[in-house]
Amino acid sequence: MKANMSQNTQSYKGTRDFYPEDKRLQKWMFGVMRSTVEKFGYEEYDAPVLESTELFKMKGSEEIIDDQSYTFEDRGGRSVTLRTEMTPSVSRMVAARRQELAYPLRWYSIPNLWRYERPQRGRLREFWQLNVDIFGIEGLEADFEIIQIADAVMQAFNAKRASYMIKLNSRVFVDELLTKYIGLDGVEASTIRRLIDKKDKLDAAEFAASVDAAMNPTQRESGASEKLLAVLGAKSVDELPEELRNGTSLQKLTNLLEQLKNAGITNVEFDVSLMRGFDYYTDIVFEVFDENPENNRSMFGGGRYDGLVGLFGVEPVPTVGFGMGDVTLENFLRSNDLIPKLSTETEL
Repeated sequence: MKANMSQNTQSYKGTRDFYPEDKRLQKWMFGVMRSTVEKFGYEEYDAPVLESTELFKMKGSEEIIDDQSYTFEDRGGRSVTLRTEMTPSVSRMVAARRQELAYPLRWYSIPNLWRYERPQRGRLREFWQLNVDIFGIEGLEADFEIIQIADAVMQAFNAKRASYMIKLNSRVFVDELLTKYIGLDGVEASTIRRLIDKKDKLDAAEFAASVDAAMNPTQRESGASEKLLAVLGAKSVDELPEELRNGTSLQKLTNLLEQLKNAGITNVEFDVSLMRGFDYYTDIVFEVFDENPENNRSMFGGGRYDGLVGLFGVEPVPTVGFGMGDVTLENFLRSNDLIPKLSTETEL
């Protein structure tokens, strides 16, 4: 007798089926992204969806590999990972042709990525992400261009500037704050950096207690915790202590803020607690936040990561880039009523 083995029609948890009407929306979104970044002279590239696990462990992604990746052994006994982000792959590609490429490189891609995490609003296990990177420029003009492109993509979707905020910080400034101003060593600073990155997910008392616990008894007695919390409470550069305001890293950040405002990008502000989780960021970092009270969260971001290409044994290449996920963007477009009526291209 044959057992009734009816197969479930649901897609795998955290993924989506794209029926023609869904695909039309995706095609429209990607079309707006492509036309915007190509106007800035960026060229499209791609890479394999499967990479060596070691590639993602190279710098700062161990936590994602251990907790959030689809990692398995292939039939040849090699550990491989479904790509969780594009930055390691593009760095590998640039390193492979380090000498023959003409800089500055302006590259973009819209790959699908995989992360094993609990599906929730704005987060799925399979998603697509616009990646935009400029290689070969050390100066602030590269940071300015990348943030300008991020804003231009939002503008291309007809988003009002009041509906999103671009927040900026400097990892160099944060390192100076933790080591020179607060007096932490490298290990302590790294622990505190990770805590600051999770600051918005903790209530104020819990965060303060965690900061205090990360300090040694001498630091606690000297008031280091209170000193740090006071700085993290600053809402603008002007609210920082004078000795911090005079540092070159903060002056550089102030200069960038000024340039962006002069270019008409007025919805930009300094945020001392903005970290961007990855350890590979080396200086300016930024995130774009949805200002809707019902979805007040980070949508996407990026920053400067000058050291990643150099990890492949070649001369380092200064790099700035960002990644914009399709799920948070679609949520934003829907809540702001920015999706046009899309009809089928098929006539018959």
